[in-house]
Amino acid sequence: MNENQTHDHDGHQHQVSGGEELRDIAEVSSVEIITSACVHLMSAAAVKVGLAEDEATGQYQDLAEARKLINALAGLVTAAAPEIGNEHARSLRDGLRSLQLAFAEALPFPDEPGQAPGEKFTGRVS
Repeated sequence: MNENQTHDHDGHQHQVSGGEELRDIAEVSSVEIITSACVHLMSAAAVKVGLAEDEATGQYQDLAEARKLINALAGLVTAAAPEIGNEHARSLRDGLRSLQLAFAEALPFPDEPGQAPGEKFTGRVS
């Protein structure tokens, strides 16, 4: 294997760009991995809720996709909160709640109580 190649856990070879260094996953804390995953879910959900603008139409929205992302985020935040500590969990919960409220505002008709995305994990958001 040359310095521009790496193998995944299945032995498949992948090219790595010239000067790019791979960060050893063993050196990354669990808190960093969990919060990074949450931030990715939050960003994707924000776009799908319609909080980001599409250059062509002025807005992009896919509430079915947003619902899935918010549910996944709520499950992860709820499960991870005891593991990552209150400081990290608080900001993730705040972001989740903001997305849940934005989702509710974007709906033409409100969800039944307890049926909005993430509410089975977080309780009713209003």
